[in-house]
Amino acid sequence: MKGKKRKVLIVDDNPEITSLVSIILENDGYETSVAFTGSAALEKISSYPPELVLLDLNLPDLSGEKVLKRIRKDYEDTAVVIITGFGSEKVAVDLMKGGAVDFISKPFERETLLKAVKSALKIRDNLIEEKRHEGYSSLEEFFPFLAHEVRNPLHAIGGALAIIQRRSNLNDPLVAQSIQIIQEEVQHLNEFVQDCLDFVRPPAANRYTFLEIKELIAAVVNVVSYMFEHRSRKIQITADLDPGLRKVHANYEEMKQAFLNIVKNAFEAMEDGGELVIKACPRSDTGSDWVRIVFSDSGPGIKKEDSKNLFNPFFTTKLRGTGLGLALSKRIIEERHGGRIEVESEEGKGTSVIVELPVEVREEVA
Repeated sequence: MKGKKRKVLIVDDNPEITSLVSIILENDGYETSVAFTGSAALEKISSYPPELVLLDLNLPDLSGEKVLKRIRKDYEDTAVVIITGFGSEKVAVDLMKGGAVDFISKPFERETLLKAVKSALKIRDNLIEEKRHEGYSSLEEFFPFLAHEVRNPLHAIGGALAIIQRRSNLNDPLVAQSIQIIQEEVQHLNEFVQDCLDFVRPPAANRYTFLEIKELIAAVVNVVSYMFEHRSRKIQITADLDPGLRKVHANYEEMKQAFLNIVKNAFEAMEDGGELVIKACPRSDTGSDWVRIVFSDSGPGIKKEDSKNLFNPFFTTKLRGTGLGLALSKRIIEERHGGRIEVESEEGKGTSVIVELPVEVREEVA
């Protein structure tokens, strides 16, 4: 619900720390509560479950490890971030294997705290989303299982890497490069897991609204230009959008993801630069109103033998592709919005992705 404050429980026996953390989080829009012992923390979680617990390792009654185990057993929808003193990072990383999503070391900066809280809540939300996929078959059953099995070690790797980064000589080029490689690979795996979950996520009918295609395309172009900042300087983007376009009844975030996958593919295909032309116009020759959007790039095109597999999950011709981008776009456009998507391409002559979306005839609410 928009405007609802997210609940965070701070568990630490030091009143100065709990007071400081509460102030920082409340100033950033969170609702906080405090517990000075492990027993008090468990009581508060039972009576008024928070979405996130910031848990100190050293408590006067129960150890942080015992509190974590109880939370993971009885309150699995509550995320936990470990607060540890300098030198106890190894224990914190071990606890991440036991279910904590992150850790921060004392003393910590305001931005470090806020970043950890935001990230932990995002992980929590994604894990809850995974539970909604019961009843699916084949890939739909496998993807949430895969996400769970991959994310746990990724969290531990991220925590261990944070320790290595703080204690390493980053002026050593080889060390700095190695850390960067690990960070990039962890990010790549996290993105792969999220792609899997997006592929099987059921449609949310209550999130459909009437959206402007022009605004959607502008948002997608802005995102991709930022993602490919250096490459975008070599790629000319031309938008030819009919001023008479009707609004389309669709899920904005899903349609944005579908278009984003298409435009990302175009950018990745034009490594040495090129042109992306996006055309959008009404199409009324089908007996009902439709909107036609064509994304045309000047890349190398697609081999004929690869064309038939473009929408198959996990098929990719890229070294670092997941093969889920176009498969997800097809599912969003065709299965969830009743539209159509096809690809026209010839090797050496670029690629065009054609998307057609129906315009539902109903009274639009301003």
